[in-house]
Amino acid sequence: MMKIGFIGLGNLGTPIAENLLASGHPLYVYNRTVAKTKPLTDKGATACATIKELTEACTVIITMVSDDKALKSVSEGPDGLIKNMQPGSVHISMSTILPLTAEELTRLHTQNGSHYLASPVFGRPEAARARKLNFVISGEAELRKQAEQLLKDAGGAGVWDFGDAITAANTIKLCGNFMIAAALEAIGESVALASKSQVDVAKMWSFFSQTLFNSPIYVNYGNIIVNRQFTPAGFSMQLGLKDVNLVLSQAAQVEQNMPLASLLQHNMQQLIEKRGPDEDWCTVSQAADLN
Repeated sequence: MMKIGFIGLGNLGTPIAENLLASGHPLYVYNRTVAKTKPLTDKGATACATIKELTEACTVIITMVSDDKALKSVSEGPDGLIKNMQPGSVHISMSTILPLTAEELTRLHTQNGSHYLASPVFGRPEAARARKLNFVISGEAELRKQAEQLLKDAGGAGVWDFGDAITAANTIKLCGNFMIAAALEAIGESVALASKSQVDVAKMWSFFSQTLFNSPIYVNYGNIIVNRQFTPAGFSMQLGLKDVNLVLSQAAQVEQNMPLASLLQHNMQQLIEKRGPDEDWCTVSQAADLN
């Protein structure tokens, strides 16, 4: 078992790190909010005071941070990963970021003698705890091969290989999150229509989730929406809006019109203004009631 460094102990990062520890890997953790390391150190992980300390202990370092800015913050600069990683070390990024950011970080790692692998993840915290995550990976062929078992140890029920282009995995992640957000909006409007038409919504959703829409997205998110369980958030509206913004940024870069993504962006912004940023992004299902 290799020594693994882990940066980013949020709602999803923590259960992923716990899976690695439970799989037998010696785990070293770093988090800007030091208190968040305690659930891991209580189970045998070692907390590092600095990123440099982490790089001295580990040759494989996983990051699971909130956005492009946070990833660049832990990666760049004199105290970041890139300047301090040991030669030949591997940085595996699980964050949802722009493909362009992955491209930039790959170039910087290469210049400094280390490696970068894109490995964004699909799944909520409960999926991580059940080891039912799906990772999509892209980057150097040998790195992809080496990472597969590690990602399974991290809770991956599936590891999906999308080849050498470092931008591929993050593009797929943005497409996937856009489709999930669109499904949330559609579920919410359908549930509202059924309710106002005097239909038993719970019975309708039981029918749909066992037949036409028998998939984890519709089953799990549909239950949240039907029961209006928007707190505590597994994935916040603020992060959902961040992802939709990334989708639209990528669309602008490749000159692709995405009117539904623009609608979702508008609805999420409205909901955050009216209800705050911390409810689950499933709350976008309620947007039609605001208009």
